[in-house]
Amino acid sequence: MARKYFGTDGIRGRTNEKLMTAEMAQRVGQAAGAHFLRGDHRHRVLIGKDTRLSGYMMESALVSGFTSVGMDVVMVGPVPTPAVAMLARSMRADLGVMISASHNKYLDNGIKLFGPDGYKLSDQDEMAIEAMIDAPPKLVPASEIGRAKRIEDARGRYIHAAKSTFPEHLRLDGLRVVIDCANGAAYQVAPEALWELGADVVAIGVNPNGTNINENCGSTAPQLLQKTVIETRADIGIALDGDADRLIVVDEAGQVVDGDQLMALIACSWAKRGALRGKGIVATVMSNLGLERHLGACGLSLIRSQVGDRYVLEEMRKGGYNVGGEQSGHIILSDYATTGDGLVAGLQVLAALAVNEKPASELLHQFDPLPQLLKNVRFTGGAPLEHDKVKSAIAAGEVRLNGAGRLLIRKSGTEPVIRVMAEGEDEGLVSQVVDDICAAIEAA
Repeated sequence: MARKYFGTDGIRGRTNEKLMTAEMAQRVGQAAGAHFLRGDHRHRVLIGKDTRLSGYMMESALVSGFTSVGMDVVMVGPVPTPAVAMLARSMRADLGVMISASHNKYLDNGIKLFGPDGYKLSDQDEMAIEAMIDAPPKLVPASEIGRAKRIEDARGRYIHAAKSTFPEHLRLDGLRVVIDCANGAAYQVAPEALWELGADVVAIGVNPNGTNINENCGSTAPQLLQKTVIETRADIGIALDGDADRLIVVDEAGQVVDGDQLMALIACSWAKRGALRGKGIVATVMSNLGLERHLGACGLSLIRSQVGDRYVLEEMRKGGYNVGGEQSGHIILSDYATTGDGLVAGLQVLAALAVNEKPASELLHQFDPLPQLLKNVRFTGGAPLEHDKVKSAIAAGEVRLNGAGRLLIRKSGTEPVIRVMAEGEDEGLVSQVVDDICAAIEAA
């Protein structure tokens, strides 16, 4: 059955349009709250958010929805998405909610849901909630309406949890680290955690005003981080996205390091000390073939999942792996977290930097990636991938690559774009194949 509201990472869209209205948020709260009213205990939901302006509106609407069906609400304010997952589990909540559109601009917002175990909801739970959104709400009697309260120490709890993942015998003394928080959810916790571990911290993207989240900063716009690393002569730079569940790293020379290189570093480091489970890692179909070859040379395997960190996690849990992630920087370390955590993954990279007497440019360059090109084609409606000329262009591209590369075309689950990716030994051929397919999609 096709999904009506949920995408690959919760519900997301332009605020005050279609899916992201206050009315819709209230209905989501009523539906999700009623779905998780299980057992005879006093039920509780924990709500966090990032720094975008519409977070206030969405938070109030969700509180209204949850309390109307009998759930107590705990609001924790701006915290990273992984903090919501961690706090929901540690506070014995029945449900965790993160209000965020991740790396999108401030005009968008979204709702991510976590179960009492701290994991994102299953397809079955999401489908059940979708059905209840369209049904009349199950309102409780006036005497059973839930209560709402705000707690102030959530950020401190998360900082403590994040720091506990860093090796106890190590410190970051002598390392100058630039941290770009994207004017988002981690603008307080990430610089504080790094400072407490001894780093010389240069913090940017830490002045949110409600409208500047992800604006020319963060993991999707690393130019400011590159510039700052070079200007301050830093050893390394780390950029988070708006809700801090992903990261991108910049070495001391200002070169961007993607999630594939970071996963290779973490996997091989953990394997050497016997901490890697499953004799491999999980990554998506988007990860570079160079990563797969590098892991193979290290005696490790690469299991591929469909795009989306929830699907990565499903494969990790199924096969007993404790490292997985996406090229975009969503990295899941299941020994420490139930979802992608940019700060925790960054701490593992910094631990490797602290142990090895090598510059970041050498340490983080684990393998030579194959030429890979990804382009996005925005569309406003219809089904361009079903167009005959698009199908022909895709078939022609597969013939031209002729087994010497990979071609992947998919619709985004979070925004109205079609992603066209190709990789292979011949960079020129890869570029031609992607351009031809993009042109066909645009024409359609």
